[in-house]
Amino acid sequence: MSHLDTVFSAPNRFTEPLFEILKRHPKRIVFPDGEDARILRVAEKMVELEIGIPILLGNREKIFALAAEHEIGKELIRVIDPVKSSDYPLFCERLKRIEKYMGNEGTDVEQMLTNPHYFAAMMLQNGQADACVAGNETPPAGVFRPLLHLIKPNEAIPHVFSATILVSDVMQHFGRDGLLFLADTNMNLDPDVEELAAIASETGQLARHFLGRRVRVALLSHSTLGSASGPSVQKVQAATALAREKVSAMDFEIDGELQADVALDAEASEMKLPGQEKKDPADVLVFPSLDAAHISMKLLVHLGGAQAYGQLIMGLTRPAAQVPRTASEEMILGTAAAVGVEAIKYRDLHQE
Repeated sequence: MSHLDTVFSAPNRFTEPLFEILKRHPKRIVFPDGEDARILRVAEKMVELEIGIPILLGNREKIFALAAEHEIGKELIRVIDPVKSSDYPLFCERLKRIEKYMGNEGTDVEQMLTNPHYFAAMMLQNGQADACVAGNETPPAGVFRPLLHLIKPNEAIPHVFSATILVSDVMQHFGRDGLLFLADTNMNLDPDVEELAAIASETGQLARHFLGRRVRVALLSHSTLGSASGPSVQKVQAATALAREKVSAMDFEIDGELQADVALDAEASEMKLPGQEKKDPADVLVFPSLDAAHISMKLLVHLGGAQAYGQLIMGLTRPAAQVPRTASEEMILGTAAAVGVEAIKYRDLHQE
């Protein structure tokens, strides 16, 4: 029995298929917040499972001392100190050109790239890493700013957003397979109609990618199909119609505006929508505002006991994720596996 078995849960219905895929197609995952015992344990577990090549950024001496203190094996774990890296001068020259093109010629690029998050974004954009997981020791703004600054956006998506994947074996009506995809859980305070439609269609594509089947997307509201009125209801109605135009009905179904119980509980749906076709619980929940999404996600995790993975950052041309500073090793490992698998078929998900 590995000493890591006391830290990590057994693979669940979400992570197990990801691990199997990555054993055949391991990916390079960069962790900018590398001076953290949690990240070292995740890296050791990745090597043990043979699912990827972890790249930790930070001070080599600090990271190796931390590994020794916690009796963590550092074999096959790559550690890069940005300033001492052979890529540092090359990245500085490339960033100078980027800043000049953007009209920011006074930027101190040498100082900027001492920040591991900017260095990680350069690695990702230049193909020296396949995906990035950050935030375990950095506030969200410190994670998002470098990625938004240096990673090419996906022009098909009007605004970057984030999605969280939740797994539960105990809560009722928790999607069709005990999995739920929630969006937008961390980026857009009050998405407009176009943004909300893009969030619905892109998160649906993400869910279909991971689940491997046709999925159901529900755009949530305090109203169900006109049971209430108001600007927020009209916004969700319009976003639902626009999202349906963006996708193929063969890939997934989009419903809205729906109350949460109607989206997830067949009995509630039958009572409130008598005579309508009985449907499976929604796999994807799209919220009308950041407040609604983030509060719901936190309640499902901290009161309902759901296991969360992500936030997966959607709308960039490279896979990346932000985890909270309270993230467990289990969350970080599963999130790393998610962005690793996302990297495998990234061209299918986000055609450039």
